[in-house]
Amino acid sequence: MKWLPRLAWLFVLVLLGTGFYHLRKNREPRIIAATQEKILLIGNGAELESLDPQVTTGVPERQVTSAIFESLIAYHPEDDYLDAPGAAARWEHQDFRIWTFHLQPNARWSDGVPVTAHDFTYAFQRILTPALASQYAEMLYFMEGAEAFNKGENQDFSKVGVKALDDLTLQVTLVNPTPYFTSVIKHHSWQPVPRHVIEKTGGMIDRFSTWTRPEHIVSNGPFKLQDWRFMQWLKVERNPHYWDAATVRLDGIHYFPITNESTEDRAFRDGQLHATNTVPLDRIPAYRANHPEVYREETQLAVYFYRLNTTLKPFNDVRIRKALALSIDRESIIRNVLRGAQRPAVGFTPTAKKGYEGVDLMRFDPAQAKALLAEAGYPDGKGFPKFEILINTMEAHRLIAQAVQSMWREHLGIDVGIINQDWQVYLDSQRRMDYEISRAAWSGDYMDPMTFLGMWTKDNGNNQTGWHSSRYEELLRQSSTIADPPQRFAVLKEAETLFLNELPVIPVYWYARSSLVRPEVKGMRSSLLDDRPYKWFDLQAPSP
Repeated sequence: MKWLPRLAWLFVLVLLGTGFYHLRKNREPRIIAATQEKILLIGNGAELESLDPQVTTGVPERQVTSAIFESLIAYHPEDDYLDAPGAAARWEHQDFRIWTFHLQPNARWSDGVPVTAHDFTYAFQRILTPALASQYAEMLYFMEGAEAFNKGENQDFSKVGVKALDDLTLQVTLVNPTPYFTSVIKHHSWQPVPRHVIEKTGGMIDRFSTWTRPEHIVSNGPFKLQDWRFMQWLKVERNPHYWDAATVRLDGIHYFPITNESTEDRAFRDGQLHATNTVPLDRIPAYRANHPEVYREETQLAVYFYRLNTTLKPFNDVRIRKALALSIDRESIIRNVLRGAQRPAVGFTPTAKKGYEGVDLMRFDPAQAKALLAEAGYPDGKGFPKFEILINTMEAHRLIAQAVQSMWREHLGIDVGIINQDWQVYLDSQRRMDYEISRAAWSGDYMDPMTFLGMWTKDNGNNQTGWHSSRYEELLRQSSTIADPPQRFAVLKEAETLFLNELPVIPVYWYARSSLVRPEVKGMRSSLLDDRPYKWFDLQAPSP
């Protein structure tokens, strides 16, 4: 019977060993299984406002809609300046004004229903219908008659420059010749929407239709919505009906709405994410120096700025706006707060590698700022009303606002508060003009300076400052009639100079995105427009 105690101990050791095996297995980084299953795990910054491509305006929303919807022309896997076939297999133009798109013959919605040219005419009519109140309706003003229809000056959509010649042929007629139109039409505002679903779940002009809920939504992109748990995750899976499904390498993408950079960073380091949306500012130097294999710095066609509500006193006084702008030390913010490869925004439109160079007007001149403040009736800031900077929930925005707050206090003697709101509430506050000064950013929608300058017209839904200028709008209209690029850019530069002399916004810096990407992720190239052609992404486990 002496063997019984030994057998008991052996049994205990087996149990403990099995327990430790399962404990270790359960604690394995999530990315190991996800990589094997071809599921990309990515931080997305914020909970989404909507999945309706004709209603959304934010970058977090665009990252998802770019996976599940596809425009006529797609983003190229290697170069922002190149085009790739999308819902259209090919296209041609007459003098860059009349464009004809030939749709993919085997294109299907994710429920198997064919995608036709009529889906695009329906989508364009929907986004331009005034009752939908789309903030991106103006993106379609390139089309003949689109502006008049959107403003209610013409209620006959047949007069808008788009028509389905047949089920697979779409013709678009523009107001003026537009050589860069292939870049414009990639934007999500030009994506089709499923008429056969929308008409069953609220109709064309129902902004709050249920058609984007998981039980209803269908899409035409390489992926389709699988599941959406508010404030937990949003999952998409491969769309078997996509016209080019054989090219898609991932089986799914899981987006996580992590608003705190430190939390996202911990999730990445713990093996819960393949890629992050950003990097905590205080960790950038360490990642850059010690972990170049996962740290990425990418120049972007994007600008960080402060909106000013010019309908409120004292911000209706251009001297006040200039004083605030002149007292911001942009170099210091980049060096001491951001610590990345950002550049001081000396203008509003970022410089790119081709074409438009923009203006060079923004300066740090606290002495002139102080003189302008005194001239406006507030010497040394005396009597200046207290106001607040509106930011959305993110540590970087808070740190930048605190730096600006300190600069305005030091150089102007004015008292500034900071108010923080969650993403959807923040967006709504800007839309309703319920703010004094608001943190904002704009990422280019296409490869042309008009994507930065066109939003500041009187009726543009993305303006949200209360400012407008007849002369400014006339210059924009004039530029659209000029075919010669250098002449056109000269007119746009004059418009931007006027805009920055009025300063309804204060440019702070031009973006360089800092993010973390594991070596398993393939095909995630640098992008000036921050586009994500997920169709070309892949996951490959590293060699042992």
